[in-house]
Amino acid sequence: MRDGPAGRSKRRRSFAARAQPVVVILLVALLVGVPLWLVVATAGKSQGEALTPDFSLPTEWHLFGNIAEVWDRGRVPAAFAGSMLVMVPAVFGVLLLGSMGAWVLARRSSRFFAVLYAGAISGIVLPPAVVTIVLLLRQLGLAGSAVGMIGVYMGIYMSTVVFFVTGFIRTIPVQLEEAARVDGAGPAKVFARIILPLLRPVLATATILICLYVWNDVFYAFFVIGGRIDTLPLNLFQVASAGLYLNNWHLIFTYVVVMSLPLVVVFIVAQRRIISGITSGAVK
Repeated sequence: MRDGPAGRSKRRRSFAARAQPVVVILLVALLVGVPLWLVVATAGKSQGEALTPDFSLPTEWHLFGNIAEVWDRGRVPAAFAGSMLVMVPAVFGVLLLGSMGAWVLARRSSRFFAVLYAGAISGIVLPPAVVTIVLLLRQLGLAGSAVGMIGVYMGIYMSTVVFFVTGFIRTIPVQLEEAARVDGAGPAKVFARIILPLLRPVLATATILICLYVWNDVFYAFFVIGGRIDTLPLNLFQVASAGLYLNNWHLIFTYVVVMSLPLVVVFIVAQRRIISGITSGAVK
Protein backbone atom coordinates (compact mmCIF):
# COMPACT_ATOMS: atom_id res chain seq x y z
CA MET A 1 0.00 0.00 0.00
CA ARG A 2 1.47 3.31 -1.06
CA ASP A 3 1.82 6.22 1.31
CA GLY A 4 -0.19 9.33 0.67
CA PRO A 5 1.20 12.85 0.28
CA ALA A 6 1.32 13.26 4.07
CA GLY A 7 3.56 10.20 4.44
CA ARG A 8 5.95 11.31 1.71
CA SER A 9 6.16 14.78 3.23
CA LYS A 10 6.93 13.31 6.63
CA ARG A 11 9.71 11.11 5.17
CA ARG A 12 11.25 14.13 3.41
CA ARG A 13 11.24 16.15 6.64
CA SER A 14 12.79 13.23 8.51
CA PHE A 15 15.53 12.85 5.88
CA ALA A 16 16.24 16.61 5.93
CA ALA A 17 16.50 16.57 9.73
CA ARG A 18 19.01 13.69 9.62
CA ALA A 19 21.01 15.19 6.76
CA GLN A 20 21.27 18.72 8.15
CA PRO A 21 23.97 18.00 10.81
CA VAL A 22 26.00 16.02 8.27
CA VAL A 23 25.87 18.87 5.76
CA VAL A 24 26.88 21.43 8.41
CA ILE A 25 29.82 19.29 9.54
CA LEU A 26 30.98 18.81 5.94
CA LEU A 27 30.77 22.55 5.25
CA VAL A 28 32.73 23.40 8.42
CA ALA A 29 35.33 20.75 7.59
CA LEU A 30 35.63 22.17 4.07
CA LEU A 31 35.95 25.79 5.21
CA VAL A 32 38.51 24.95 7.90
CA GLY A 33 40.28 22.00 6.34
CA VAL A 34 41.02 23.43 2.90
CA PRO A 35 43.02 26.49 4.08
CA LEU A 36 44.68 24.42 6.81
CA TRP A 37 45.80 21.78 4.33
CA LEU A 38 47.13 24.45 1.95
CA VAL A 39 49.27 25.94 4.75
CA VAL A 40 50.62 22.60 6.01
CA ALA A 41 51.24 21.14 2.54
CA THR A 42 53.09 24.25 1.35
CA ALA A 43 55.12 24.41 4.57
CA GLY A 44 56.31 20.87 3.94
CA LYS A 45 57.55 21.50 0.39
CA SER A 46 60.89 22.56 -0.98
CA GLN A 47 61.38 26.03 -2.44
CA GLY A 48 60.92 24.84 -6.00
CA GLU A 49 57.71 22.96 -5.31
CA ALA A 50 56.23 25.85 -3.32
CA LEU A 51 56.75 28.56 -5.95
CA THR A 52 53.06 28.20 -6.85
CA PRO A 53 51.18 27.12 -3.70
CA ASP A 54 48.60 24.42 -4.37
CA PHE A 55 46.95 21.48 -2.63
CA SER A 56 49.30 18.79 -3.93
CA LEU A 57 51.37 16.64 -1.59
CA PRO A 58 55.11 17.34 -1.36
CA THR A 59 57.23 14.79 -3.17
CA GLU A 60 59.39 14.80 -0.05
CA TRP A 61 58.48 16.43 3.27
CA HIS A 62 60.83 19.23 4.36
CA LEU A 63 58.69 20.55 7.23
CA PHE A 64 61.21 20.12 10.06
CA GLY A 65 64.04 21.47 7.95
CA ASN A 66 61.92 24.50 7.04
CA ILE A 67 61.05 25.04 10.71
CA ALA A 68 64.76 25.02 11.63
CA GLU A 69 65.53 27.56 8.90
CA VAL A 70 62.63 29.82 9.86
CA TRP A 71 63.60 29.58 13.54
CA ASP A 72 67.04 30.94 12.73
CA ARG A 73 66.43 33.39 9.88
CA GLY A 74 63.06 34.64 11.12
CA ARG A 75 64.23 35.54 14.64
CA VAL A 76 61.44 33.44 16.11
CA PRO A 77 62.72 33.36 19.73
CA ALA A 78 62.95 37.16 19.92
CA ALA A 79 59.56 37.58 18.24
CA PHE A 80 58.00 35.01 20.58
CA ALA A 81 59.40 36.86 23.61
CA GLY A 82 58.04 40.16 22.24
CA SER A 83 54.58 38.69 21.69
CA MET A 84 54.52 37.30 25.22
CA LEU A 85 55.79 40.59 26.63
CA VAL A 86 52.81 42.40 25.13
CA MET A 87 50.12 39.73 25.34
CA VAL A 88 50.41 38.49 28.94
CA PRO A 89 50.12 41.88 30.73
CA ALA A 90 47.45 43.08 28.30
CA VAL A 91 45.26 40.00 28.79
CA PHE A 92 45.74 39.96 32.58
CA GLY A 93 45.01 43.68 32.91
CA VAL A 94 41.94 43.74 30.69
CA LEU A 95 40.45 40.68 32.41
CA LEU A 96 40.99 42.09 35.89
CA LEU A 97 39.78 45.63 35.22
CA GLY A 98 36.99 44.47 32.92
CA SER A 99 35.72 41.99 35.54
CA MET A 100 35.68 44.68 38.22
CA GLY A 101 33.79 47.07 35.98
CA ALA A 102 31.37 44.37 34.88
CA TRP A 103 30.61 43.49 38.51
CA VAL A 104 29.63 47.08 39.27
CA LEU A 105 27.54 47.40 36.09
CA ALA A 106 25.80 44.07 36.68
CA ARG A 107 24.72 45.01 40.21
CA ARG A 108 23.35 48.48 39.36
CA SER A 109 19.98 48.87 37.71
CA SER A 110 19.62 52.65 37.43
CA ARG A 111 19.29 54.42 34.10
CA PHE A 112 22.70 56.03 34.55
CA PHE A 113 24.43 52.65 34.80
CA ALA A 114 22.38 51.34 31.87
CA VAL A 115 23.76 54.18 29.73
CA LEU A 116 27.23 53.55 31.15
CA TYR A 117 26.98 49.87 30.22
CA ALA A 118 25.88 50.74 26.68
CA GLY A 119 28.88 53.03 26.36
CA ALA A 120 31.20 50.38 27.82
CA ILE A 121 30.24 47.76 25.23
CA SER A 122 30.02 50.18 22.31
CA GLY A 123 33.66 49.44 21.56
CA ILE A 124 32.60 46.07 20.18
CA VAL A 125 31.02 47.71 17.14
CA LEU A 126 32.86 51.05 16.98
CA PRO A 127 36.34 50.78 15.41
CA PRO A 128 39.19 52.50 17.29
CA ALA A 129 40.60 55.67 15.73
CA VAL A 130 44.15 54.59 14.92
CA VAL A 131 45.48 58.06 14.10
CA THR A 132 44.11 59.48 17.35
CA ILE A 133 45.61 56.59 19.33
CA VAL A 134 49.06 57.11 17.81
CA LEU A 135 48.96 60.88 18.42
CA LEU A 136 47.83 60.38 22.02
CA LEU A 137 50.62 57.87 22.68
CA ARG A 138 53.15 60.31 21.26
CA GLN A 139 51.89 63.04 23.58
CA LEU A 140 52.21 60.65 26.52
CA GLY A 141 55.65 59.46 25.44
CA LEU A 142 54.45 55.85 25.06
CA ALA A 143 54.66 55.50 21.28
CA GLY A 144 56.84 52.60 20.22
CA SER A 145 56.85 51.07 23.70
CA ALA A 146 55.46 47.84 25.11
CA VAL A 147 53.52 49.82 27.73
CA GLY A 148 51.75 51.81 25.03
CA MET A 149 50.89 48.66 23.08
CA ILE A 150 49.55 46.99 26.23
CA GLY A 151 47.36 50.01 26.94
CA VAL A 152 46.01 49.99 23.38
CA TYR A 153 45.05 46.32 23.57
CA MET A 154 43.42 46.80 26.96
CA GLY A 155 41.35 49.69 25.64
CA ILE A 156 40.32 47.84 22.47
CA TYR A 157 39.20 44.61 24.17
CA MET A 158 37.77 46.03 27.40
CA SER A 159 34.31 46.14 25.80
CA THR A 160 34.51 42.43 24.97
CA VAL A 161 35.32 41.49 28.57
CA VAL A 162 32.61 43.75 30.01
CA PHE A 163 30.03 42.27 27.63
CA PHE A 164 30.92 38.66 28.46
CA VAL A 165 31.32 39.06 32.21
CA THR A 166 28.35 41.35 32.91
CA GLY A 167 25.87 38.87 31.51
CA PHE A 168 27.47 36.06 33.50
CA ILE A 169 27.50 37.98 36.80
CA ARG A 170 23.79 38.70 36.47
CA THR A 171 23.20 34.94 36.74
CA ILE A 172 25.03 34.78 40.10
CA PRO A 173 22.66 35.11 43.11
CA VAL A 174 23.08 38.39 44.98
CA GLN A 175 22.53 36.49 48.24
CA LEU A 176 26.09 35.14 48.05
CA GLU A 177 27.49 38.67 48.21
CA GLU A 178 25.05 39.73 50.91
CA ALA A 179 26.08 36.80 53.08
CA ALA A 180 29.74 37.75 52.69
CA ARG A 181 28.99 41.37 53.64
CA VAL A 182 27.12 40.22 56.73
CA ASP A 183 30.29 38.37 57.75
CA GLY A 184 32.20 41.65 57.48
CA ALA A 185 33.76 41.35 54.01
CA GLY A 186 34.40 44.58 52.13
CA PRO A 187 33.91 45.08 48.38
CA ALA A 188 37.44 43.99 47.52
CA LYS A 189 37.17 40.78 49.53
CA VAL A 190 33.70 40.03 48.13
CA PHE A 191 35.02 40.36 44.59
CA ALA A 192 38.19 38.34 45.24
CA ARG A 193 36.63 35.58 47.37
CA ILE A 194 33.09 35.27 45.95
CA ILE A 195 32.80 36.72 42.44
CA LEU A 196 36.20 36.04 40.87
CA PRO A 197 36.26 32.26 41.50
CA LEU A 198 32.81 31.94 39.93
CA LEU A 199 34.01 33.77 36.82
CA ARG A 200 36.56 31.12 35.82
CA PRO A 201 34.54 29.60 32.93
CA VAL A 202 33.69 32.92 31.27
CA LEU A 203 37.17 34.33 31.93
CA ALA A 204 38.68 31.26 30.29
CA THR A 205 36.59 31.95 27.18
CA ALA A 206 37.49 35.64 27.16
CA THR A 207 41.17 34.79 27.67
CA ILE A 208 41.31 32.55 24.62
CA LEU A 209 39.48 35.06 22.43
CA ILE A 210 41.64 38.02 23.46
CA CYS A 211 44.85 35.98 23.22
CA LEU A 212 43.83 35.04 19.69
CA TYR A 213 43.23 38.67 18.73
CA VAL A 214 46.45 39.99 20.31
CA TRP A 215 48.67 37.13 19.14
CA ASN A 216 47.68 37.56 15.48
CA ASP A 217 47.53 41.35 15.41
CA VAL A 218 49.59 43.15 12.80
CA PHE A 219 47.57 46.29 12.18
CA TYR A 220 47.75 48.03 15.57
CA ALA A 221 51.22 46.71 16.36
CA PHE A 222 52.52 48.14 13.06
CA PHE A 223 51.24 51.64 13.85
CA VAL A 224 51.99 51.70 17.58
CA ILE A 225 55.33 49.93 18.02
CA GLY A 226 56.37 49.99 14.35
CA GLY A 227 59.28 47.53 14.45
CA ARG A 228 60.77 48.70 17.76
CA ILE A 229 59.59 45.45 19.36
CA ASP A 230 59.45 42.16 17.49
CA THR A 231 56.21 40.21 17.65
CA LEU A 232 55.52 37.06 15.67
CA PRO A 233 52.94 38.44 13.18
CA LEU A 234 54.72 41.79 12.88
CA ASN A 235 58.04 40.05 12.31
CA LEU A 236 56.49 37.84 9.63
CA PHE A 237 55.08 40.90 7.88
CA GLN A 238 58.39 42.77 8.04
CA VAL A 239 60.64 39.98 6.82
CA ALA A 240 58.23 39.00 4.05
CA SER A 241 57.78 42.57 2.80
CA ALA A 242 61.53 43.23 3.01
CA GLY A 243 62.24 40.47 0.51
CA LEU A 244 63.92 38.04 2.90
CA TYR A 245 61.36 35.40 1.97
CA LEU A 246 60.75 36.63 -1.56
CA ASN A 247 59.35 33.65 -3.50
CA ASN A 248 60.12 31.45 -0.48
CA TRP A 249 56.52 30.52 0.09
CA HIS A 250 57.52 27.35 1.90
CA LEU A 251 59.23 29.45 4.60
CA ILE A 252 56.36 31.95 4.84
CA PHE A 253 53.82 29.17 5.38
CA THR A 254 56.20 27.44 7.80
CA TYR A 255 56.38 30.66 9.81
CA VAL A 256 52.58 30.71 9.91
CA VAL A 257 52.58 27.14 11.26
CA VAL A 258 55.16 27.98 13.93
CA MET A 259 53.29 31.14 14.91
CA SER A 260 49.98 29.26 15.23
CA LEU A 261 51.21 26.28 17.27
CA PRO A 262 51.16 27.92 20.75
CA LEU A 263 47.54 29.02 20.44
CA VAL A 264 46.51 25.67 18.94
CA VAL A 265 47.98 23.89 21.96
CA VAL A 266 46.27 26.30 24.38
CA PHE A 267 42.96 25.87 22.58
CA ILE A 268 43.19 22.07 22.69
CA VAL A 269 43.97 22.12 26.41
CA ALA A 270 41.30 24.68 27.31
CA GLN A 271 38.51 23.75 24.88
CA ARG A 272 36.25 22.35 27.63
CA ARG A 273 36.49 25.56 29.60
CA ILE A 274 35.77 27.58 26.46
CA ILE A 275 32.57 25.66 25.75
CA SER A 276 31.60 25.84 29.42
CA GLY A 277 32.10 29.60 29.46
CA ILE A 278 30.00 30.11 26.35
CA THR A 279 27.07 27.98 27.59
CA SER A 280 27.21 28.57 31.34
CA GLY A 281 25.18 31.76 31.26
CA ALA A 282 22.39 30.01 29.37
CA VAL A 283 22.00 27.09 31.77
CA LYS A 284 22.27 28.92 35.08
